[in-house]
Amino acid sequence: ILRGRELGFSIEEIRALLAIADGGGGCAEVYALTTQHVDVVKRKIADLRKLERILSNTAARCARDASPDCPIIEALSAPPPAG
Repeated sequence: ILRGRELGFSIEEIRALLAIADGGGGCAEVYALTTQHVDVVKRKIADLRKLERILSNTAARCARDASPDCPIIEALSAPPPAG
């Protein structure tokens, strides 16, 4: 269970995998669950890369001085972009 959590599987996914391991299915079902999980991981990675770009670009615009105008604060107070 711990290894499954380390790999990012949810408790429900781990329960399903354990049920399969206990004779409730076969390798094809494990493969299907795993590939679905890989898709979720890929989406999370894409979201994190986008977040990194936004934060890096915002931080790069910061003057790093005593100016009251701060692009980081402006970004935090702006409504999220549509889409």
